[in-house]
Amino acid sequence: MFKGILIDKIDGALNAQISDIDEAALPEGDVTVAVEYSTLNYKDALAINRGAPVVRSFPMVPGIDLAGTVTESSNPDYAVGDKVLLNGWGVGEGHWGGLAEKARLKGEWLVPLPESFDSKTAMAIGTAGYTAMLCVMALERQGVKPEDGEILVTGAAGGVGSVAIAVLAKLGYTVIALTGRPEEKEYLQSLGAKDILPREEMSEPGRPLARERWAGVVDVVGSHVLANACASTKYGGTVTACGLAGGMDLPSTVAPFILRGVTLAGVDSVMAPRALRLEAWRRLGEDLDPALLGSIAEEISLSQAIEASARILDGKLRGRVVVKVS
Repeated sequence: MFKGILIDKIDGALNAQISDIDEAALPEGDVTVAVEYSTLNYKDALAINRGAPVVRSFPMVPGIDLAGTVTESSNPDYAVGDKVLLNGWGVGEGHWGGLAEKARLKGEWLVPLPESFDSKTAMAIGTAGYTAMLCVMALERQGVKPEDGEILVTGAAGGVGSVAIAVLAKLGYTVIALTGRPEEKEYLQSLGAKDILPREEMSEPGRPLARERWAGVVDVVGSHVLANACASTKYGGTVTACGLAGGMDLPSTVAPFILRGVTLAGVDSVMAPRALRLEAWRRLGEDLDPALLGSIAEEISLSQAIEASARILDGKLRGRVVVKVS
């Protein structure tokens, strides 16, 4: 038996609680991991508090991230004692995830823990930080350089935004942070943001084209914020889109794309190929100042995770939430 958060439907009502789980109930997989740390992401909070549309089958152990030690393996790429991490692949949605003391997974989903990180540090980065790095890499592939101008990061006080600011600032970019939490100004500046914009400036319907300002954008919000970011991006600039915290809609026009040559680059962290994952984690080891993780990440216990997930949905937690599982 092991402990974990189990989400189930009882008489049609969603129920999430810390449960004792029989190891025999673990799903199929060729690698079993003793989970040391996991995280709480927005998707995890949705799963725990609302179930649908995140959870695709019940019962479900949430947790789209995990890091720990291999205890059983029939996969030739992993041996007992190996340190590994996982982000995405539908884990915590359609396959039991990381918010439990044990997980059984497909070895192809795992990434060897980089030498520069331990399990806790890797989860302080987690899916949010890994996604942020994918966005930075997408900007670089499109040729966006520090000398090209300002980079806008939306949802700046969240996990993706926090890591994106820290990485971009270390690489020499001028970062402007958009946030609905003005009280986090000092925190965002400590990560490297040059200036802070209130979310209200970009959250309402705007013009098809606005004054050119951004050389690049990292957007986690979607909806009007993303539309306004595209409309105010410079000629030839790139907007990366990786989230929908403000909505799935995109109330925009083709004007930024056909009149200014703006690129809208979608960034997916869930099903990203292994080579891209390995490169993103390698870059995080080089381009993220580990000293900043103390201010970005808050550690909680597994027993605190359900309550903390509700605070994520209320927008009351900043940065990353690391869950000590074992």
